[in-house]
Amino acid sequence: MTSANIDIARTYFAAVQTGDMATLGELLDEAIVWHQPGANRFSGDRKGRDAVFQMLGGMMETSRGTFAIDEVRTLMANGDLVAATIHFGARRDDASMSMDGVDLLRITAGRITEMWLFSGDQAAEDAFWG
Repeated sequence: MTSANIDIARTYFAAVQTGDMATLGELLDEAIVWHQPGANRFSGDRKGRDAVFQMLGGMMETSRGTFAIDEVRTLMANGDLVAATIHFGARRDDASMSMDGVDLLRITAGRITEMWLFSGDQAAEDAFWG
């Protein structure tokens, strides 16, 4: 299952990078629990695919469509968990952020059921999102 879960994570990140919402909808479990770090307008737990899509839409609106995971460096699996080292960034007005992060996905029966995100510079991310 470890190899299959890495394939699912790889497909997830490709869909995020290309804006393939249909594939994201298929991969995110309807009851997903999403743990967004920090102390900003997007921080906290989201429960359900619709709540996650609403948050991601808000991030895209706030960043004027520039928020992106521009690099997925490593995918590592341990049972139903897949950890990914990534780089992400965004710009708006005269503000920008660019940093490393780790995304941890729980995959159950071929769907992402829980997600934890970790930012390399949480204070900078909080300042960016406000």
